[in-house]
Amino acid sequence: MLGVPSSAGAYCVGVERAPAALREAGLVDALRAAGAEVVDAGDLTTRRWLPDRESPFAQNLDAEVAAAVELSTAAAGLLAEGERLLVLGGSCTVALGMCAAMASCGQRPRVVYMDRHLDLNTPHSTTEGSLSWMGMAHALALDGAAPELVGATGRVPLLDPSDLVYLGADATRETTGWERQQVADHGLAVVDQAALCADPRGAARRARGALTSGPFVVHLDVDVLDFLDAPIAENVNGRNSGPTIALAGQALAELLREPDCWGMSIGQLDPAHATADPSALPRLVSALVAALATT
Repeated sequence: MLGVPSSAGAYCVGVERAPAALREAGLVDALRAAGAEVVDAGDLTTRRWLPDRESPFAQNLDAEVAAAVELSTAAAGLLAEGERLLVLGGSCTVALGMCAAMASCGQRPRVVYMDRHLDLNTPHSTTEGSLSWMGMAHALALDGAAPELVGATGRVPLLDPSDLVYLGADATRETTGWERQQVADHGLAVVDQAALCADPRGAARRARGALTSGPFVVHLDVDVLDFLDAPIAENVNGRNSGPTIALAGQALAELLREPDCWGMSIGQLDPAHATADPSALPRLVSALVAALATT
């Protein structure tokens, strides 16, 4: 287990507190109680979001580059055959570091990206400026992506289109026209939100089947969840849609039971929002334990 307490690429401060909040919610003890052998490798550098007025469309880019390099280096040293790595973010750019770590280990990076959003925007396709909304655009080295982040970890592009599949995306309401065009142009696989909610395990199997064979990792952006069931995400727009924690947990269990799954990362969890429902983080911990400790 490795913490990445960074909100540099997020929309505001908050998600950098997620690693500590998950530990405080009993994640380590619960995993051990379920029979898992857990090595807590601690946290990497804390990086907080600041309003970047000099680079409003790619805010805190230097900090994000540094975070990606630090994570990829640390994670590469922790990935090992027969073990799983759990990365607690932080913003969704932790997925870049996980994929880069696989490349450093001599593996072709592959990822099941469990998110309400596609994160295919670039500093030129949107005025939002949050790099956490752009992670997969940089992994694929799309036109308009920031070259500093694209080339930060050495492999360009970090992902081939056949090595990325989305699970749980709301491709009609929560995507931009640019993103939808990239899906079409690059033939990206999307198992959508409706499929995930209707049959979590079946949707997870479809997502895994859409990837090329070989080792892969899972990224969970907690804003894939119905915000009313789990008010824990930085993004609060997902009300009354998306899976509950229990449904998402079934999908995670299906993915993590695969021998080729090397681990998972978690992003966009805001502990301040989680205080609205004291049961939310314990329920998330239970779902993570059920998925991780039985594999």
